[in-house]
Amino acid sequence: MNRETIPLQDKTTEDRATTLRNRVHLSANRNLLFWYRELYRDQFKDLPDPTALSILEIGSGTSPLKQFYPTVVTSDVMNLEYLDLVFDCHHIDKLDAIEENSLDVITLTNVLHHLKKPIAFLNSAADKLKHGGKVIATEPFFSLVSTPIWKHLHHEPVDFQISEPELMEVQGPLTSANQALPWLIFFRRRDWLQRLNESFDVANLSARPFSSLSYMATGGISHKLPVPHFLYRALLPVDLAFSRCFPHVCAAFFTLTLTRR
Repeated sequence: MNRETIPLQDKTTEDRATTLRNRVHLSANRNLLFWYRELYRDQFKDLPDPTALSILEIGSGTSPLKQFYPTVVTSDVMNLEYLDLVFDCHHIDKLDAIEENSLDVITLTNVLHHLKKPIAFLNSAADKLKHGGKVIATEPFFSLVSTPIWKHLHHEPVDFQISEPELMEVQGPLTSANQALPWLIFFRRRDWLQRLNESFDVANLSARPFSSLSYMATGGISHKLPVPHFLYRALLPVDLAFSRCFPHVCAAFFTLTLTRR
């Protein structure tokens, strides 16, 4: 059966199996776990004490966030037994389990580019945040170095030519993606970004690069490269510094912070 003809329910089952497999691979990759630990530290560095805040993570299927911050509420659209909540984040405004104006932070890592309508989701999610609450998301950044990697060496599609900030086709939670979507919204299409302005202070959003080739040096979730851990720990700060100094040359990810009005 060709991928295009696989029913959505079958794709969801396939994506669930892939998520569980990826979770095992990630846990066994010491360098990748270290990369995530440093990413989370960077995401939350401006928060006074993340463990004392009300934080919801969207797309927690493979994420190791709860290993480092046990008080985070995890969620995903896939029904996985280790999650705190299971729901479609596009309908977060209808989720009774989380009251309006109750969250300090909603965080997502490599999730926005999988969403059918990321701008609609963000606007819907705003009511669940306290005034001044944050959305913190990390997504692929397209630089001279990372663009050919994302386009030709990574399995998820990249489409810079979209006419609207949404996915044209949805096949499954993991299968559906456009890695370029968040980058276009926050760096290239000011008119798309302005669609968030009623809910968030887009004039003062923060978008900072995070890392260059250090993620790739771990082998990612699919592979595990034999880089000694002591060497990886020593080189990651250098890689991070290069991504910050020369983002358009070598940055591979960016972290954005939106503040609710």
